[in-house]
Amino acid sequence: MNEGFRKVLCRSLEAKDVVELETIQSLWSGYGKIARLGVVGGSLDYVVVKLVRIPNEVDHPRGWNSDFSHLRKIRSYEVEMAWYEGQAKACGQACRIPRCFATAAEGGEMMLALEDLDASGFSARKTAASLDDMKRCLSWLAEFHARFLGVEPEGLWPKGSYWHLDTRPDELAALEDVSLKKAAGQIDALLEGARFKTLVHGDAKLANFCFDDVRQRVAAVDFQYVGGGCGMKDVAYFIGSCLTDTDCERMEASLLDWYFGELGKALSRLGREADVEAIEREWRRLFPVAWTDFHRFLKGWSPGHWKVHSYSERLAREVVEGLGDGV
Repeated sequence: MNEGFRKVLCRSLEAKDVVELETIQSLWSGYGKIARLGVVGGSLDYVVVKLVRIPNEVDHPRGWNSDFSHLRKIRSYEVEMAWYEGQAKACGQACRIPRCFATAAEGGEMMLALEDLDASGFSARKTAASLDDMKRCLSWLAEFHARFLGVEPEGLWPKGSYWHLDTRPDELAALEDVSLKKAAGQIDALLEGARFKTLVHGDAKLANFCFDDVRQRVAAVDFQYVGGGCGMKDVAYFIGSCLTDTDCERMEASLLDWYFGELGKALSRLGREADVEAIEREWRRLFPVAWTDFHRFLKGWSPGHWKVHSYSERLAREVVEGLGDGV
């Protein structure tokens, strides 16, 4: 951490010093790291910092090293800082996120200092999710989408999610599925034309949820791709991050029922009862469209990925075939 960032952090924490204890993980393609720091002389014991350093050379694990992708990543870190400086303050306990203590930028470096969720009880990470785990995460998403329904994505991505068509021309060009490639623009337009929009997390995979199994709570992290859109983008992506093709077939209906039940409760609590049935009608119709949109990206980016499976292929085929019927 450079000295300027250290001073900003100490001042915001009213601490004498901060000491790096461990690297939690490296950022994608060598853009920096996330580290846990010990706090000396402050009211907290620990803080987690995301330190972004723009590399001279980019080493993408799958070879996507274009200037376009580089600029997208830089923008994603700027968006995450804007999120924590602005709209994040509207999140409550039902859609728990880490508290932000400080943000700073200097030259080609950025710093985001966040609450250590491990120290706050959210210490469990899951590589496989039980049904209860999935329901907790879908409840989080329902609260998040209800809370930000109709909110403009000021300072964020106009279209939330890391895979949407505007930011993925290289992957579209590489896509060998001709019918899906031709339909990509229509699929994007259906999602963008939704009457009801909210803020979407944009990368709501299982790995970005932290669990407090004692109190049956969940918190979410990694808001680099938060922005406007239909809530089904998060829901489809989350379910796909947890389940195999056969489990998707078996559990899709019950998981969607749970999500919409939680969304209805959250909207009612927030005084939006009149919208509940209309939102559910529209978003249920757009669930397979959102799933197909991610499938389009994934099939161009990594056609051998485990998520390119029979359930996704069937859903995508049905969506593409139905476009002429005004799906």
